[in-house]
Amino acid sequence: MANNLIVRNVESDVIRALKEAAARHGRSAEAEHREILRKALARPRRRPLAEVLAGMPEVGRDEDFARADA
Repeated sequence: MANNLIVRNVESDVIRALKEAAARHGRSAEAEHREILRKALARPRRRPLAEVLAGMPEVGRDEDFARADA
């Protein structure tokens, strides 16, 4: 991985917060920056439709949602 990214005109309070977070996590500001970018751009795991449907709460019986003829 030999790619570089340069970020210019970053506010001093943002840089200070980055350095503080890096110190808390025991890594360099550059490594902290990479981790922040990695997390921000990570795509969520795709869940199968069956899993999504199984996770839906019970909200009534089928007849509760029957269409009323007008």
